[in-house]
Amino acid sequence: MRGRTEVGWTRVVLAIVCRPWLWPVATTTFVGLIPRRWWARHPWLPVPDAGFLTFRLTTAFGPDPSAPPPAEVISFLRWCRTWPRVVRR
Repeated sequence: MRGRTEVGWTRVVLAIVCRPWLWPVATTTFVGLIPRRWWARHPWLPVPDAGFLTFRLTTAFGPDPSAPPPAEVISFLRWCRTWPRVVRR
């Protein structure tokens, strides 16, 4: 399962890398997932909590959430990018 997960996340990252206009919103979204005081807990890296990420992926994509489909991630980031403009109207 781990290899499949890594391949899935690699595909997600490559999909984002190919769309530079989504880099700022992807960075902001990722930073928003980093837990507070991440430096005080093992593994001492700014990564999202595994339990939270599993919960979010399970509620969105079902019981075997290895990694989200890249198209879904791109669609979500596009929505995040346009949302402030919709709210201002």
